[in-house]
Amino acid sequence: MLYRENGQFKTTYRADQQIFPILQDRIVIGLLLLFAFVAVPLLASDYLFRAILIPFLIISLAALGVNILVGYCGQISLGSGAFMAVGAYGAYNFFVRMPGLPLIPALILGGLCATFFGILFGLPSLRVKGLYLAVATLAAQFFSDWMFLRIKWFTNDSPSGSISVTGLQVFGLPIEGAHSKYWLCLSILVVIALLAKNLVRGAIGREWMAIRDMDVAAAVIGIRPMYAKLSAFAVSSFIIGMAGALWGFVHLGAWEPAAFSVDFSFRLLFMVIIGGLGSILGGFLGAAFITVLPIALSQALPALAGLAGIEISTAGVSHAELMIFGGLIVWFLIVEPHGLAKLWSTAKQKLRLWPFPH
Repeated sequence: MLYRENGQFKTTYRADQQIFPILQDRIVIGLLLLFAFVAVPLLASDYLFRAILIPFLIISLAALGVNILVGYCGQISLGSGAFMAVGAYGAYNFFVRMPGLPLIPALILGGLCATFFGILFGLPSLRVKGLYLAVATLAAQFFSDWMFLRIKWFTNDSPSGSISVTGLQVFGLPIEGAHSKYWLCLSILVVIALLAKNLVRGAIGREWMAIRDMDVAAAVIGIRPMYAKLSAFAVSSFIIGMAGALWGFVHLGAWEPAAFSVDFSFRLLFMVIIGGLGSILGGFLGAAFITVLPIALSQALPALAGLAGIEISTAGVSHAELMIFGGLIVWFLIVEPHGLAKLWSTAKQKLRLWPFPH
């Protein structure tokens, strides 16, 4: 009976429309943020930061952007890797060609570059949808790969096509160690997740969901499909572009166009499907699942094979990972289309009534 809301009366509209209207939710979120900002840096090792936590935070940010476009607006996109690449290369060019530019404005400018790129390749959504739109966004992926490989200006005339950044600072503080990188990624993720949650709860979020459910009916009641679809592409591309800039600047440090391949786009889409379409929480759950599962499989499969007297190679573990991903996507689409977020929501509803049956 710890999750009951008896006695929690709402006396104002503001209290009734809170992001977390139940007191227990606010307490849990506050403790979770306190643990993430204070306890994790004290307890985690350098390997844990660089291999799991920092990639998880950045991928969660990218999955959040994909979920806005695919989950909330219903526009299928296979060009997320391209938007990340544009954000990374855009931020790099601003950072290198404007000496003294702080890191945060460079990341924002990279996100704006991805916004314009996303709107450009979002224009086909005004005429096509479904599989045809997916192919149109996939064209963005191939175009970005060609652009960053062939046009040397984007890589600052690097002969190999590989670029790197150094000397990162935020408010005069160097971003070099794992702890500072973790705090930077976590702070950006918290701010953007809060803004995105408020955005999808507002008028523009309701327009996106109306377009997703039935675009013809949405147009009949006065919603402008062009504005709704392109705004979804713009917001989604901005968030994904910032995630791409963080992935290049903070996680990789040096990268080339292959770092944002079409495989990355499919992984982000898988995260959203497994985590839950149309849910901010789904991006986090999907990113955690996809990030932790390969590490768990790489440790568990050889151990289980050893118990059975079978030797399994690294390639075999990689193939098993892909098969499990595919099986889970099919399972979620059939059994629970709304993903892990829906399972969590159902558990919360049961906790609100437990131990009573109704």
